[in-house]
Amino acid sequence: MPTTATPFAAPLATSAAVGPAAVEATPKQVLGDSKGRLVVDMYTGYNAVTKPGGRLRAGCIAHARRKLFEQREHPETKDALDLISEIYRVEREAKEAGIVGTDAHLALRKEKSRPLLARLLQCGRRHNGQYNPRSGMAKAINYLVKNFRALGRFLRFASIPPDNNVAEASLRRVALGRGNYLFFGNEEAGHNFAVLYTLVTSCEKHGVNAIDYLTDVLMRVQTHPASKIDELLPHRWKPPDTPPVE
Repeated sequence: MPTTATPFAAPLATSAAVGPAAVEATPKQVLGDSKGRLVVDMYTGYNAVTKPGGRLRAGCIAHARRKLFEQREHPETKDALDLISEIYRVEREAKEAGIVGTDAHLALRKEKSRPLLARLLQCGRRHNGQYNPRSGMAKAINYLVKNFRALGRFLRFASIPPDNNVAEASLRRVALGRGNYLFFGNEEAGHNFAVLYTLVTSCEKHGVNAIDYLTDVLMRVQTHPASKIDELLPHRWKPPDTPPVE
């Protein structure tokens, strides 16, 4: 059975898991019954882990924007795209002010982004039902209106980004590899790839040289205390002391 790697991005690490292609079991396999929040698109494979009692699902505004952008020949999309641009301008303002993820960031979102998102919903509802249900424009509007509650979750939590672009960027690398080497030799090879991918991308997230990290850890792990193995994770790893120059 064909397999594929699925990346899961988090603040401390990007983790990859390998499972059967186009099968919805991977999110459940990785996340299980864990609690928390999950920023994803509307792929139904995440339903099993975002049902009541599971993780709180937050939508991806970038997905909504992409669907509208693809229909930009319709003048009706301009207002919606402009409003989404304004939402991202608020995020840039928070980043420049150094307040990302703080209470001040959340307050800024509530002050500036909440009214923008409300206007975006009004825009979608105004044009909803005006197009052939099978048309791209109808699908773009329906995505916005139907998933509006999930798309607005970032207004409740400063820790939630308005999109899952970080995970999407990781997925593009997987897709590029899939196009180059096409298949894993066997399931074990796929899981080995996922482990290596997890370590390398997590090194990149924390500005760690992956070659230096792997060279050191593959040797050190043989004698490192099992109870302190988390010290060798990319975000906690410290390079060995540089020997004095003689």
